[in-house]
Amino acid sequence: MSQVTPGTVRPILMVVFGGRSSEHGVSCLTAHEVLAVIDRERYDVRPVGITREGRWVRETADWADVAPGTLPEVRDDLPDFAWEELRTADVVFPLLHGPWGEDGTVQGLLEMADVRYVGAGVLASSVGMDKPFTKTVFAAAGLPQLAHVTIMPWQWKKDRARAEARVRALGLPVFVKPARAGSSSGVVMVESWDHLDAAVQAAREFDPKVIVEAAARNKREVECGVMQGLDGIPVASVVGEITVDADTEHEFYDFEAKYLDGSSTNVIPADISQTDSDRIRTYAVQAFEAIGAEGLARVDFFLTHDGLVINEINTMPGFTPFSMFPRLWEATGVSYAELVERLIALALHRDTGLR
Repeated sequence: MSQVTPGTVRPILMVVFGGRSSEHGVSCLTAHEVLAVIDRERYDVRPVGITREGRWVRETADWADVAPGTLPEVRDDLPDFAWEELRTADVVFPLLHGPWGEDGTVQGLLEMADVRYVGAGVLASSVGMDKPFTKTVFAAAGLPQLAHVTIMPWQWKKDRARAEARVRALGLPVFVKPARAGSSSGVVMVESWDHLDAAVQAAREFDPKVIVEAAARNKREVECGVMQGLDGIPVASVVGEITVDADTEHEFYDFEAKYLDGSSTNVIPADISQTDSDRIRTYAVQAFEAIGAEGLARVDFFLTHDGLVINEINTMPGFTPFSMFPRLWEATGVSYAELVERLIALALHRDTGLR
């Protein structure tokens, strides 16, 4: 691995994006924006794309012809990128969302190559991506959550009656989700048990493992960013709220509302009490520490009439200038370009190997 020598040679920074998950386009959008603000005089920047089929290529993330309402994707007509070249990097920024990227797989590859990288390590990435395991860790940390049921593939095939009985005990409505996906991909709200099977099948198109959660009634969706300093201490941002326009067809904050049709709004700071804001920020740091996260995370909550519950943690959240995570930090006093620089500097600062 090449050594970092400030003031002499620019550190090699590889930005990896795309990937095989349903969030491929979101990752590409993120990469386009991050690459635009990285200081090229400070870093030798080398974009690396992963196609939807899993081929690694030498990308540019320069998509000039993306139609409105669509997302860019890594081109498959570009020269190959050999994994071995990762060893020449001083630091890697894996801007990958979802399975095969945000779930510890790429992090493991980088650990094996002894390369520094931005974000959570193997275990934290895996736990943060797998919602049932996330909830197990959160429960052990004493964080309040909604009731849920995990359905393994064999349970739905071989013991469906028992699985359905456990789900029905949650009461209606419920949310059926892929256990290891993001951006609300494959999420279905079920308001009648007649629709449960179709919802499970829809979720299983993204992941054979499914989680079913009790619905939060009269909820407000609030989010908080967490970022480490060079001293390793995680700090929480201000709290933001996501609202979905009432005159749309969206029943909840789904993929289209997030990225395609502009029907959602980020309210920053959220119009909540100081007590609620303090609790959310405290819980966000506790969640970050509970899974052993590093670098950055966004932690999502539901604020209901019955109290505050944690929903999930994202170890590599959406990162366009319009995404919640950067906007939360902008409202906290950290600009988009400074945020990117801080995360790269933090990754360069930390050790390789066991930490």
